[in-house]
Amino acid sequence: MLKYNKHLKSYSRQLRKDMTDAERLLWSRIRAKQLKGHQFYRQKIVGDYIVDFYCSKSKLVLEVDGGQHYSVEGREKDGARDDYLTSLGLTVLRFSDREIFANLDGVIEEIWEHL
Repeated sequence: MLKYNKHLKSYSRQLRKDMTDAERLLWSRIRAKQLKGHQFYRQKIVGDYIVDFYCSKSKLVLEVDGGQHYSVEGREKDGARDDYLTSLGLTVLRFSDREIFANLDGVIEEIWEHL
């Protein structure tokens, strides 16, 4: 079982309520064990981070990146976050919100390959 920061629970719940349009669209295709019977969780707390989507069965983290992730500071934070998550044995897949809107089937195919 992954350790998590209990102080992030209320923030995680709020993020589930306030999903972005891209997160909502991706969630519609991965929820309810639609992909190979794998269960995904939204806004899952892992350590001191909240990941967008997490599948414990395949140890897979999905991140949906908006514009703030492409700044120098955003890339540095994402790099540190990804390093931490991979140190736990997790695989991290990042998709831009634009990619989800423009090529959802391709995104789903890439996720499928990692399950």
